[in-house]
Amino acid sequence: MVATFESVQLFGKEQMAAFTTATDAIAKGWQGIATETTDYSKKSFEKTRQLTEKLIGVKKLEDAIALQSEFAKTSYEEFIAESTKIGELYTALAKEVFKPMETAAKVFTPSA
Repeated sequence: MVATFESVQLFGKEQMAAFTTATDAIAKGWQGIATETTDYSKKSFEKTRQLTEKLIGVKKLEDAIALQSEFAKTSYEEFIAESTKIGELYTALAKEVFKPMETAAKVFTPSA
């Protein structure tokens, strides 16, 4: 197949459009991940502050240990849930970024 000027020009335009779409998806994806991470950090900090206030008022060692144990358990569960959520955001970002490139590449891939 001989490439004509028009086909090369079309290829360049499609590649530039795919690149632009991909970079837009990257920006939106990173913004979503940053927002989610910031929200989790704020919630985690607030829960730690609340625990500290509770621990200050505790009179018995057993009560302090119980509070700390419950905090550790819930913190771990929330961390796992948040890690899963952020992992899903990264997966969605990767799919969104490569979608326009895949579409552009299909145009120039010979059919079987």
